[in-house]
Amino acid sequence: MISHTLLRAARRTLFAGATAFVVGTLAVPSFVSPTVAADGPPSVADLAQGLLGAVVNISTSQTVKGTEGPGAVPMPQLPEGSPFQDFFDDFFKNRGGDKGGGGQKVQSLGSGFVIDAEQGIVVTNNHVIADADDIEVNFSDGVTLKATLVGTDTKTDVAVLKVDPKGHKLTAVKFGDSTKMRVGDWVMAIGNPFGLGGTVTVGIVSARNRDINSGPYDDFIQTDAAINRGNSGGPLFNSAGEVIGINTAIISPSGGSIGIGFSIPSQLASGVVDQLRQFGETRRGWLGVRIQPVTDDIAESLGMATAKGALVAGVIKGGPVDNGTVQAGDVIIKFDGKDIHEMRDLPRVVAESQVGKAVDVVIVRKGVEQTVKVTLGRLEDGEKLASGGENGNTDQGKGDKATPPVSSASVLGMTIGELNDQTRQKFGIAADVSGVVVTDVAKNSAAAERGIQPGEVITEIAQESVGTPKDVMDRIGALKEQGRKNALLMLASKTGELRFVTIRMD
Repeated sequence: MISHTLLRAARRTLFAGATAFVVGTLAVPSFVSPTVAADGPPSVADLAQGLLGAVVNISTSQTVKGTEGPGAVPMPQLPEGSPFQDFFDDFFKNRGGDKGGGGQKVQSLGSGFVIDAEQGIVVTNNHVIADADDIEVNFSDGVTLKATLVGTDTKTDVAVLKVDPKGHKLTAVKFGDSTKMRVGDWVMAIGNPFGLGGTVTVGIVSARNRDINSGPYDDFIQTDAAINRGNSGGPLFNSAGEVIGINTAIISPSGGSIGIGFSIPSQLASGVVDQLRQFGETRRGWLGVRIQPVTDDIAESLGMATAKGALVAGVIKGGPVDNGTVQAGDVIIKFDGKDIHEMRDLPRVVAESQVGKAVDVVIVRKGVEQTVKVTLGRLEDGEKLASGGENGNTDQGKGDKATPPVSSASVLGMTIGELNDQTRQKFGIAADVSGVVVTDVAKNSAAAERGIQPGEVITEIAQESVGTPKDVMDRIGALKEQGRKNALLMLASKTGELRFVTIRMD
């Protein structure tokens, strides 16, 4: 089975003393000219010679606690005076099997590059140095310097290290502009695959904006330059010798390169590195909404010509837009001048924005495009709210609570009923959830196809609140009279989490 594989540099091996390199600012020739044959540039020797001394190897060590659990191998009982006593003592004590509670020291190897020679700043992947007790940066001339951790970001898998710039003469490379890279442009990867030391591979940009489901801000450069385990944290260079990516992951059935590698684009990485250097942590912008994709059915239900943007499924209580500026059901199509083509575009552009910045957000609300002004909060503060359980409630667009007593109704494959004390208790629905409860869903119905379950609550239809089964029937009837083929429903879970679905009305 083919799976995503992080380039874990070391394979947790007992290797030590990997060779290493420092990044230098160099005037380097272009890889390729317009007359180069289709099978590649004639030579990359000049570029490689200049950059090999610019890449560093990262080695880390970690002490693993003693293995005295059920799976541990006990030290054999040897006859007194046995010539093997010293051998077994060393072997088992080094593995943490002695009674003293020692541990086994394991090492890993990765790659990195220097971006600031005066300050001794080195960039690598977070997973290269994660859980390390000691970090060393190894240079090509055999010099090894201890490194301290400046900061890490698990969301983008970026880490920043610092070495003593007086301990070795350093040079540095600069980040280039990854947005200028085109599919087909030549790139060069330099790193430490399988602990072999500085290795050069060349390929092209195979694709851009790849989402491999590794994090919330996936926007990878895909390349066919051979990168393997140990290339993690190493640079991907353009033809000018600038870093336009940090090699991070591969797709492989075996762990070796099959020509599908992924690099964090410099456009994303450079901003993270700057924040880690300045604050020791990230400070990302936060809008305070839950979103979902805009499907063709949802777009049609909202009167949009094309499916684009990010649909707001809920507004986080206590967040930056918990004042009605942005509402559940809005579709965000532009943020601070940047078009939002699909849902995953929004978290990235918001995160890259400055905390406290006032930005223009273009939304579509009930079919009308309008611009609202939003002041961003800090994502990390929002995550603290989430961890404290304070953001469970969202703006549900509560409607009129004066509802006449009715029995139940059947519509679109659902049996619906009044949300009262009896139905709240039966389905365990929270007190702050309002709307019309779904009590049953017919098999093979349009509602069943959309995954609607008994106990969910219909709070809106076509962006208008409903409070009784009669409201639901009236809204469905009105939509059919308008010639609509689909009905857009906002559903609340038992705890108040919102989602939108579209249901066919034929």
